[in-house]
Amino acid sequence: MARLLSVILAVLAFAVSGVKASDADTTVYFVNIYPGPEIYELEGHSAIVVDIEGQAPLSYNFGVFDFNAPNFVYRFVKGETDYMAVEWPLEPFLAPYAMQGRRVVAHRLNFDSRQKARITALLKENVKRENAVYRYNYVKDNCATRPLRVVELACGDSIMLAPAPFEANSFTQPTFRNIMRHYHRNYPWYQFGIDLALGSGIDNRLSRREMAFAPAELDGMLGKATAGGRPLVSGTRVWVNYPAGFPLADPTPWYATPLFVGWCIFALALAVTVRDLRRRRTTRWFDAVLFAVMGATGLVLTFLIFVSVHEATSPNWLYAWLNPLCLLVPVFIYIKKAKKVLICYQIANFAVLFALLAGWYFLPQSANAAFLPLVCAEMLRSASYIYINRRAA
Repeated sequence: MARLLSVILAVLAFAVSGVKASDADTTVYFVNIYPGPEIYELEGHSAIVVDIEGQAPLSYNFGVFDFNAPNFVYRFVKGETDYMAVEWPLEPFLAPYAMQGRRVVAHRLNFDSRQKARITALLKENVKRENAVYRYNYVKDNCATRPLRVVELACGDSIMLAPAPFEANSFTQPTFRNIMRHYHRNYPWYQFGIDLALGSGIDNRLSRREMAFAPAELDGMLGKATAGGRPLVSGTRVWVNYPAGFPLADPTPWYATPLFVGWCIFALALAVTVRDLRRRRTTRWFDAVLFAVMGATGLVLTFLIFVSVHEATSPNWLYAWLNPLCLLVPVFIYIKKAKKVLICYQIANFAVLFALLAGWYFLPQSANAAFLPLVCAEMLRSASYIYINRRAA
């Protein structure tokens, strides 16, 4: 009996030691790469790394896209953004980020053997040719949220993230747009384009989980995260040690920002208007150029709102300001018989713009500061055309 008990204890000890050895053989990291200088790198990047002892570590990257794919730009604008999940050896995966000077932080996941086996199987399944391509969503299904979901599936439980750095360091409400503005602060023209193209769908208050769309935010949320009542991360290492903002562009000079350019356009519109009022005649070429640009931008918004499948492009309250009807001005302003039609349009346009400015605070969409002088310039030219041409009619 004593011998049998000894054998049983020896077998159990061997089994336990085998589990521990298996745990030690595999390490899983959630890796966050800090922002880079290109516009598609400004919120950072994320990946999962599996390091099995005796084998080359492998990275699993959910943020790969092909610029050479047919009609890539058109499909990207339309919202048909297909990204890929790929498996790469760790060293060539990290090399470009190290060359750029981007900080890379690795969080060692606090997984047992079952969870390690589960996440490895999930990752292998994701990179199969038939599964690798997925429909990318800039804020809801991207290179950070997708690997985070894989980690959650491997845990078998929901992840409770720690507070995001944005919550502690910003006085503004956490929305997709405000977080973008934080990371795009050195790239004001890029943010100006985002504020034009994306409507009120990115202005809702975010849950903590939704804030993880930005890998640089997610990095600060993982250290004290929990899953199933225990810490998600057992340790954190810096693999590439550069300052967080090292490779970013220098801040744009104030005289080259959209806000300064916008006020310059308003000042020019004001000068032209004063001159027109003195001579009681409209400067047609100025209005033709101004409204042609507004109308062309309105055509782009029409495509984004009514054709694109991007969920964040509609509704867009800027459509009251920038729409194809602006193109009536460069056409009708040179046709004498169309003067009454153009006066009616300018009266309606002025009323809509005035209502937009008066009620903007109450709208569910945040405006770029550079929009104010541009809207005012358009209102000024509408008002001057009405005043001058109604008196002459």
